[in-house]
Amino acid sequence: MMNIRLPKINIFIIFALTTLLAYGILVPVTGFYWDDWPFAWSANFLGPADFNPSFAPYRPFLGPVFFFTTSLIPAVPLYWQIFALVIRFLLGISAWWMFRQVWPQRPRIALLAAFFMLVFPGYSQHWVAFTHINQELIPFLFYLLSFGFTFKALHAEKPAVYTTIALLLQLCGIFPTEYFFGIEGLRFLLLFSIMDGSLFRRFAKTLKTWWPYLLVWIFNAAWLIYYYKFGAYASYAITATKSFTVLNFLQDALDSIWKAGFYVWIQIFNLTLKSPTAPASLLTFGLILLSFAFFAPYLKAMIQEDETKSNIGLALILIGIPGILLGRLPSLAAELPLTLQSSYDRFMISMMIGGSLFLLGVIEILVRKVSIKTYLFAAIIALGIGQQFFNANIFRRDWEDQRNIYWQMAWRMPALEPNTLILTHQMPIDYETDASFSAPINWMYAPDYTRSNIPYLMLYTEKRLGGGALPTLEPDQPIYFNYRTVSFYGNTSQTVVIYMPRGGCLRVLDPAQGDMEIYAKLPGGFAQAIPLSDPSRIITDVDKPVTPMFFAEPQHEWCYYYTQAELAMQMGKYQQAVSLGDEAISRGYQPADQLEWLVFIKAHALTGDLESAQTISAAALEEDAKIRRGICSTWRQVQDHSLAEKKSKIEQILLKFECNSQ
Repeated sequence: MMNIRLPKINIFIIFALTTLLAYGILVPVTGFYWDDWPFAWSANFLGPADFNPSFAPYRPFLGPVFFFTTSLIPAVPLYWQIFALVIRFLLGISAWWMFRQVWPQRPRIALLAAFFMLVFPGYSQHWVAFTHINQELIPFLFYLLSFGFTFKALHAEKPAVYTTIALLLQLCGIFPTEYFFGIEGLRFLLLFSIMDGSLFRRFAKTLKTWWPYLLVWIFNAAWLIYYYKFGAYASYAITATKSFTVLNFLQDALDSIWKAGFYVWIQIFNLTLKSPTAPASLLTFGLILLSFAFFAPYLKAMIQEDETKSNIGLALILIGIPGILLGRLPSLAAELPLTLQSSYDRFMISMMIGGSLFLLGVIEILVRKVSIKTYLFAAIIALGIGQQFFNANIFRRDWEDQRNIYWQMAWRMPALEPNTLILTHQMPIDYETDASFSAPINWMYAPDYTRSNIPYLMLYTEKRLGGGALPTLEPDQPIYFNYRTVSFYGNTSQTVVIYMPRGGCLRVLDPAQGDMEIYAKLPGGFAQAIPLSDPSRIITDVDKPVTPMFFAEPQHEWCYYYTQAELAMQMGKYQQAVSLGDEAISRGYQPADQLEWLVFIKAHALTGDLESAQTISAAALEEDAKIRRGICSTWRQVQDHSLAEKKSKIEQILLKFECNSQ
């Protein structure tokens, strides 16, 4: 039998180091994402108590969790990222303790299963810390402890005490969120796996222990059915039965088992080998090798004999497969996809136990030689660590992109009139929605806000146009948007339209500057929003321009000069815009999007330097012929604002650039 001897390094230190390797390396350069922003804004301006009424229509038992954590931790990104590390560490330790209660005679299995869960690579949303600590990780922690106390009660002299604790923890784990509704079935499977006797006797003994938890589960199911079907949360009604077929279920079941049991552990190769020499890929490979070099001797030192005759592998598989499927139930019932490397892989958290046990069982059955098995376990843990570091780097880049976006907003729009609606097609970023952006925009432009209607709102035409938030792009249409316990009231005629292409700079679009023609081919119905844009809502002359929170000002590169030049043009300071362009060029900066030359072409032309404007136009057209429409529109704008003696010269320029066909 395989025995575990006490390692020289304390097990808590090993879990802490693993947590830091997987999740902690890039903590200082990560921040808030997705729903983090609205939650953080609410905690900062409305206070922790606001979470109770805020969640009442959605997940009423989740409000107290947010209330408790936000009462302890200020709405600062670094604090929440550190808190996420603490919670992750506690999850790992709790999983280890729980598995030890389940299999007290199999400490190796308990330890490996806990390590697999700690670095489980299918769940990439760890860094959306404010949201997922409260929404998932803390309830999951309660559930793991509930499982543990259930099995501790089996060996206790006074089991009623531990059973009561387990039931209370079950309530805390299952009611705040529907994510863990399915995994209650795992308790039954784990209990059944350790009972002795015939199948009937094992079933009877399991049911005798499980029935109090079953009652809680049934009560929770009744609550969910009422709340989702008939309560305030009816908009999230379960609809899977409308299109359910056995074939669809089997396809989804196989997909879930494949992803949670196998693919998530090797997906790092697919992700990194697309660009193997990129710095992120090289660092990931290095961390995988470093982690393997640590875990291989550590696991080898713990193992003295090979457990070749153990049948634990089959039991782990028989628990793992239904564990994966039970974890998939809530998201499957809501017809939500299980896509990896997206916000939807948050559903993997409820499949984490099943996926970890399944893979562990497969290895136990297929690999008999202890040395190979040890190295394989070390490699799997190392791959999980590498995948999580790779994920962290994605969020690091997202945080950097956020910094650039908010500073470009601040440079271009130093202040805004209250009740301003900001419209765009979508922002060039992956993890933030328009509702996410609305929170930091209000934080920036209304730093002294007290409870009232929120003064600013961003909406994406891609998602909102034609819906309740943005039914039409006609002028003078009222806009109402419920932002949890507060609301925005505005009007389509109180709008600033912005556009930021991927890789380009933020622009304020202005129908008076020919932008309807320049940007006529923007996707969807976004171009129809340009006539609504009113740049006069930007307050250009302010003593103290806005400053984005949590972000140090980035180096002044091309987009700084571009946004400042666009602001100068709005203020009629054409020479200032020319100077900004000249300084940018002298520092070696160039635009990625050639349309960004238009503001400098116009600035030079309106200061009388038609020759420089013509030179820039020719160079930009040579670089990208697709911007001819923009070049021609800009010169027509210049012609309209020029004196009579220059109009003929501009007409020749228009002919030179073949604008007569535009």
